[in-house]
Amino acid sequence: MNAILVIIIVILAILVVVSLVRGIIAFLQSTKLDLESEEDDARAGRMQEVQNKMMFNRIKYQALAVLVIAVLLAVNS
Repeated sequence: MNAILVIIIVILAILVVVSLVRGIIAFLQSTKLDLESEEDDARAGRMQEVQNKMMFNRIKYQALAVLVIAVLLAVNS
């Protein structure tokens, strides 16, 4: 049981990092678009939506990881 929970924690941690990196990339792209031109606001808006989605995913995966850690601690005590 412990091994399964640890594997789930590792997977969730990887998903947190992936979401964080994708959000940072979207942020950099939207900043670059904002600096380059004011004409392509639709594309910059899409990048901001991606940023928001990645931030929500990161928070969701972190919450799930904390929940799994709590379950792991409850099982072991």
